[in-house]
Amino acid sequence: MDLDTRLEPVLKIAKDAAADVDAAATFPDAAVDALRASGLFGLTLPVESGGLGAGPMDFAEVLAALAAACGSTAMVYLMHVSAAMTVAADPPRDQPGLLAKLAAGRALGTLAFSERGSRSHFWAPVSRAVPEGDAVRIKADKSWVTSAGNADLYLVSTLTAGGAPGDVDLYAIPRGTDGLTVAGPWLGMGMRGNDSAPMAVDVLVGAGLRIGPPGGGFGIMMGTVLPWFNLGNAAVSVGLAGAAVDAAISHASAARFQQSGSTLAELPTIRAQLAKMSIELASQRSYLRSAAESIAGPDDATMLHVLGVKAAANDAALSITDAAMRVCGGAAFSRHLQLERFFRDARAGSVMAPTADALYDFYGKAVTGQPLF
Repeated sequence: MDLDTRLEPVLKIAKDAAADVDAAATFPDAAVDALRASGLFGLTLPVESGGLGAGPMDFAEVLAALAAACGSTAMVYLMHVSAAMTVAADPPRDQPGLLAKLAAGRALGTLAFSERGSRSHFWAPVSRAVPEGDAVRIKADKSWVTSAGNADLYLVSTLTAGGAPGDVDLYAIPRGTDGLTVAGPWLGMGMRGNDSAPMAVDVLVGAGLRIGPPGGGFGIMMGTVLPWFNLGNAAVSVGLAGAAVDAAISHASAARFQQSGSTLAELPTIRAQLAKMSIELASQRSYLRSAAESIAGPDDATMLHVLGVKAAANDAALSITDAAMRVCGGAAFSRHLQLERFFRDARAGSVMAPTADALYDFYGKAVTGQPLF
């Protein structure tokens, strides 16, 4: 079964439910269940683990299409794939069947990295594991945990017990573990259905739930999480921007002035705005493709692509959705065009860790030969 065949019914379900998911701020259960059944939970996981073995470009294309249908569903899926690829990097020894469960749709994964104390610096938790017998206790206030309360697996970061400064451990903690609780509601301006709520962590875990060696979490974050998350987040922004362009073109081509019979699209100023939006979108799609190709076949420019693609796509989504709102005028503020939802959802990308501003700073460090950290 090809990807289009797997994706088509998911997109229909996600699109049909998107307005209600947004209006009621409800988790997109129907679309997530469709993703589980489609096999796309294992899109990028190895075939030997039950996955489809697809690469970064397929991942980006699937996410962009999902975002155009429902931004909340796309964000839930992005976090699942990011978590699954993190587990695949070095699976925890006490969960031997975990990858197969993630691939088959029997487990929805997510990341619980950001902390209240370190804010958007997801790579720098302030919580530190404390030894308790043969296990460690993790106490942390995690923020912005997508799929909070809905995920089956939470990848939790913490400073290594007794480790050197900057040593980080990652643990794969199953849903229902004592001391893993949702600490508040999610009431977002955009991405209203992704349940990106805070979580309180006070759990006792053994080394068998750790991903990678002691203190190896930072390397996994930089080598696995950052490339897959940044590429996927950029794809979500591109998908939202593409949906906004399509909606603006459709409205401008159909809406008419009663006194003259001409359409909005016959106004030179409107055509110019549509052209600028379309060209910016085409540029971001090209950059997304280049970044995906570089991640698939790493070279000297890969880190620059990883740093740049999210920041550029996030900012493009802001400008494109803003222009689409202006082109469509008052009609854009009603829900029938869905533009106001694309506009709100697009605001989220640039402030998701690592934020666009932080990425521009890192990019500047990289091109001037300075260490990133």
